Amino acid sequence: MPEGNGQHNVSQRDVVLGNIRRSLGAAQALAMSGEAIAAEYAAIPRGYAQSNVLDGHGLLELFTDRLLEYDAGVYRIAPDAIAETVAEVLTRRGKRGLAIPAGIPAAWLPQGFVFSVANAFTADQLDHVEGMLSGCTVAIAETGSIVLQNAAAQGPRILSLVPDYHLCVVFAEQVVATVPEAFARLAATAALPTTFISGPSATADIEMTRIKGVHGPRFVDVVIVDGR
Repeated sequence: MPEGNGQHNVSQRDVVLGNIRRSLGAAQALAMSGEAIAAEYAAIPRGYAQSNVLDGHGLLELFTDRLLEYDAGVYRIAPDAIAETVAEVLTRRGKRGLAIPAGIPAAWLPQGFVFSVANAFTADQLDHVEGMLSGCTVAIAETGSIVLQNAAAQGPRILSLVPDYHLCVVFAEQVVATVPEAFARLAATAALPTTFISGPSATADIEMTRIKGVHGPRFVDVVIVDGR
């Protein structure tokens, strides 16, 4: 912002938030310190549900139901059946291989398919792969959401946005009940780029016609690994 307007040391975010507070009648909005803003945020009432009483089996049942509602494929398996299930899913989908992020465990990858580490792939390269395989950071049962971060076995956000197909491996211990619980899990890695996925990408913004694949893959399969 040019010098001379009195605001060149104020970020655009502070200006916008200040204008909002002034419109609501807050005094000295632009002069509020970071501590005051943090205190204001902490004072927001949070009476909403932040957990629930489902046991582990109930969580996975709810998560599965939500995924199926979103038209995702779901496979519930034992820990020693990941590679076998990946092979089954790819065969059923008619795929010869997938792009993968760095850090995918070799034990997940069955023989007879081509898996290419794609962290450095361009958007055009990813547009021509048969799909991608990843892990996740956390999953949310109530919303049927999978949360990916730029981390090992998950990779840059572009990997989950460009390919038309996504196969994700989720472990039972990664599934929480609610969004607040998920954010608590994400607190330690909050600075990482983060993507929330709830089933195959779709929108009905255009003439109320449902279109799949607008903001991400049209097809999603989820392998839920339950060792309990």
